[in-house]
Parts: sequence; structure tokens; C-alpha cells
Amino acid sequence: EKHQVNLREALVLSRRLEKLFPRDPHAGPEGSYQVVSLYYDDPYDTALRQKLDGVNRREKFRLRYYGKEPAFFKLEKKYKVKGLCGKGSCRLSREEGERLLRRDFAFLLEKEEPLAREFYTKLRRGLAPKTVVRYTREAFLYAPGNVRVTLDGDIRAGAPERFLIPQKLLPALGGLAVVEVKYDAFLPEIVKLAVQVPNRQGTACSKYALCRRYD
Repeated sequence: EKHQVNLREALVLSRRLEKLFPRDPHAGPEGSYQVVSLYYDDPYDTALRQKLDGVNRREKFRLRYYGKEPAFFKLEKKYKVKGLCGKGSCRLSREEGERLLRRDFAFLLEKEEPLAREFYTKLRRGLAPKTVVRYTREAFLYAPGNVRVTLDGDIRAGAPERFLIPQKLLPALGGLAVVEVKYDAFLPEIVKLAVQVPNRQGTACSKYALCRRYD
């Protein structure tokens, strides 16, 4: 479940959540960390169109790193089938990620993970980088239900060539933040109450789709 909030609402949520739940241990001293993602799509923008149209079976690929520069990369595939969401992931070294950015991707066939070989096939069929999205993330955890609440602010976007120079990205959502709640089988009532913001309803907002408006 996702919804957009303004900066004041985001600050109120952050203060409320930190009183109730522990922060993600990977966060820095300030309680947050930077995420930089390079999203891929085909020549027909299928992933974007399917997201906007609410297609029930869809997928998208992204290359991601954390912090100001990559110690390593994560290749991820997000998919949705009949309302159920999932994610596959494959870790790439910095050298492998930089090879991928140079369109030198034959090495993917040598990796054990099926996702790497699937990505190779999709790249051969025309999948290519489309946009970069960067944001600052606060994450809070609650063990019952395996709940993870994320609050993403300072969302910025730009062209694929700025993936490794994210400081040159431009503000994308006009002072809005995105709140997302992820959980397994059930959402505990304490979390449901904690993330409530008056007059805000859950929506299928996608940072990728929102930021593609700035191509």
C-alpha cells in the first residue's frame, strides 16, 4: 500500500513512527539513507504503460545502489500477478554494474542467478535504461507480520547518464513524499493506525511512473 503525503505530513509520520518502531539498522546516523535506481523499459514503454493502465500481470527491471556512490549494485525485478507483488534480486559487483552501464552485458550469462540470464535476454530484445530516480529513505520495522514502513522524500529524477552522478538530478514531485507499507500475511492494527494520514487514501503510485513525466 502506497500513498503520497506533503512534507509536513511526512515529518509528522516520521516522528510518530520512530517512537513506535525501530529504524532499519542499515540507516545512517541521521536515520535515513540514499537510494539511486536506474529503471529499464522496452522501446514501447511497456512497463510504464502497464503500470498506468493497471494491468494485472506486469514487471519492471531496475539497477540500484545505496549511498553517494556504489559499493555494489543490485539488479532487481519487481512483478505483480493477480494482485500479488514479488521481487527478485541479484547482486552485482561495482565492476559488473559499470560493465552493464557500458552495454557490455555478456557476463550476465556466466552468473548463477536465473534473474541475470533473464535480464540478458530482455536486454537483447531491446530493454534499455529510461530514467534515474533518487530519494532519501527512512525505514521502520515491526517484526509481527514482517512489516516494513518506508518514507521516501527528496525524490529526484533525471536522464540515465546521471545514474552515477545523482547530485545533478532535479526535484521531481514538488515537495511530496511517498509512504509505503509492506507486510506478509497480515497488517497489525498498530501499524495501520500509525501510518494513517487524514484524507489520504492508498493508491498505486509508482516513483518510476511519476518520474517518467520529466523525461
